[in-house]
Amino acid sequence: MDCEIMKNKVFKEFREKLLELWHLNSALAVLSWDQEVNMPENGADLRAKTIASLAGLLHGKFVSKEFSTVINKVKKFSDNGELNKKETAIFREVWREFSREEKLSSEFVEELAELCSKSQSVWSEARKKSNFKIFQPYLEKIVELKRKEAKFVGYEKSPYDALIDTYEPGMTSEELSVIFYELKIFLVDILQKIKKSKKKIDARKLKGNFPIEKQEKLNKFIAEKMGFNFESGRMDISTHPFTTNFHPDDVRITTRYDEKNLFYSVLSTIHETGHALYEQGIEMKNFGTPLGESISLGIHESQSRIWEKNIGQSQEFWKCFYPDLKKNFPDVFRKLKLVELYEVINEVKPSSIRTEADELTYNLHIILRFEIEKELIEGSIEVADLPKIWNSKMKEYLGIKILKDSQGILQDVHWSGGSIGYFPTYTLGNLYAAQLYAKIKKDIPDLKKEIENGNFENILAWLRKNIHTHGKLYTADELIRKITGETLSSKYFMDYINNKYGKIYEL
Repeated sequence: MDCEIMKNKVFKEFREKLLELWHLNSALAVLSWDQEVNMPENGADLRAKTIASLAGLLHGKFVSKEFSTVINKVKKFSDNGELNKKETAIFREVWREFSREEKLSSEFVEELAELCSKSQSVWSEARKKSNFKIFQPYLEKIVELKRKEAKFVGYEKSPYDALIDTYEPGMTSEELSVIFYELKIFLVDILQKIKKSKKKIDARKLKGNFPIEKQEKLNKFIAEKMGFNFESGRMDISTHPFTTNFHPDDVRITTRYDEKNLFYSVLSTIHETGHALYEQGIEMKNFGTPLGESISLGIHESQSRIWEKNIGQSQEFWKCFYPDLKKNFPDVFRKLKLVELYEVINEVKPSSIRTEADELTYNLHIILRFEIEKELIEGSIEVADLPKIWNSKMKEYLGIKILKDSQGILQDVHWSGGSIGYFPTYTLGNLYAAQLYAKIKKDIPDLKKEIENGNFENILAWLRKNIHTHGKLYTADELIRKITGETLSSKYFMDYINNKYGKIYEL
């Protein structure tokens, strides 16, 4: 048989196997989404077992002899240089994940999945009671299993690298330490300058009563205006806003509401819509392969940050939507000037809660978590020490005294789900966003005017063309180089922060 025909036959079988795996993965994603949005409290234990069972089944099929035979056939064609560019990318990414997963037993995967599913409800209880000791034994077990995972997978320098690689392939804790150290010094310095500034912002100007029903309509209107297709998605409520996707035609957003704070929901919705637009922009023909998946969580976060921060917290954006604010909430916005709104939503005010932090201090929250996670997995600190370490760093970096666990160590859901190594991608997303947005401004000369007029089509088209449609054809580093001509640099973010807040606070 002709070699090309043989290769096509093998690759077709390979893609069929990948599609089977993705269908199972989608079922797991539905269960996890339902757990956060709809599931009654008493359903937690059985749901944990169901998720664990499916996770074990998915893992087992992925590392099975049957799949191993197929992927090794593809590997021979890869080794001989017989795959085209897209086939090479698909194989590269699947082989990377396969090589990792085959080092983990099904028993280990099921144990971790069941533990994490149970831990999320325990974390929720501990947070409500503001008592870390309720959650501590579960977190200790999770950390123990994540340390084991790092050993199983292997690493060169730090076991934490093996966990980071799950979310930001190719990134290491050594690289992050250099980037974050430089960033931390810059952020702490400019924060001190802002605290000393004579310019004071009165956030009380945005206080008022914002009926939830009207907020929901406004959120949906903004998401649609940005380009979110509600025929291929939906929006619900959860404690911790998130976006999940089952395929490009089923992408789901969650947000949260506060009757006293309109932007508590609006900015979260803009953020999650940024994520969702990425997922809806992936080409359906690539579904079930790495070309139908996002590159990395850092790149994914850059999409939400571009929309939320660079666009959604600009004067131009709210000049566009100001008539809607006045119409829906006249008591607050009738006399409020646009510049006052702009200053309030960009106020720099250190907060104990990461998700409520401004875009400047937010990164100090992430750096704090990165430092703790790294030391925790490396074994230089233990779970029992976390509240004390956390509170100490919050005081040092942000000048905030933590009074209770719910405002400190228990505020994030990530660790309860086993997502250790995830946090650094948030700040990476900010850095990617600033660098990409600098290029967008060059490529769309009338960008400010288009935002003012509510014309977001060119921005979305730029993101679709340069990022969304590629899937994992490129690595994150290759993509940034391809688009901007440079490797990732914190310079763009620091310039952005200096320019924006220098003007707001008259530094």
